[in-house]
Amino acid sequence: MFNSDLTKHLAELSKISFTDDELEKMTEDMTSIIAVMDKVCEFDTTIKPYALDAVNYNDLRTDDAQNSYPTESIIANAKNVKNNSFVVPKVV
Repeated sequence: MFNSDLTKHLAELSKISFTDDELEKMTEDMTSIIAVMDKVCEFDTTIKPYALDAVNYNDLRTDDAQNSYPTESIIANAKNVKNNSFVVPKVV
């Protein structure tokens, strides 16, 4: 699967230098990563996910319009107000 020659080649392409111990550890890590990715590729994507069936949309609350807070009470303690809006410092 993944061997030290391939790890050396990738290290050269990436301009990374490894000691022999690091090269062996990196080869083991890459082998593990590829094994996980192979397992992910085996996942059957045709199965309908169960998580989507967990929500019963009839149990959700209705979306009713409600009155907002009065603008005057919201901006009452603001230091800088212009056109009924907060004025904040420009951040770039």
